[in-house]
Amino acid sequence: MKVQVAGPGCARCVSTENVVKEALADLNLESEVVKVTDYKDMAQLGVRLTPAIVVDGQIVLAGRVPTLDEAKKLLK
Repeated sequence: MKVQVAGPGCARCVSTENVVKEALADLNLESEVVKVTDYKDMAQLGVRLTPAIVVDGQIVLAGRVPTLDEAKKLLK
């Protein structure tokens, strides 16, 4: 599974990355979390709102920080 967190590096983006990493650890899933901060790369992924979570090329959440439970559901 490839997990990308897209955003310019704001506090909400950092929070999203931390929640995703915690959810992966709680679920015992091994996946590298890649930060995407370049606007061109975000556009290629189809991201219009940040922060966004992209799993295996599909945007699963955009425009807000997920709760831990939401992140777990998105990553299962």
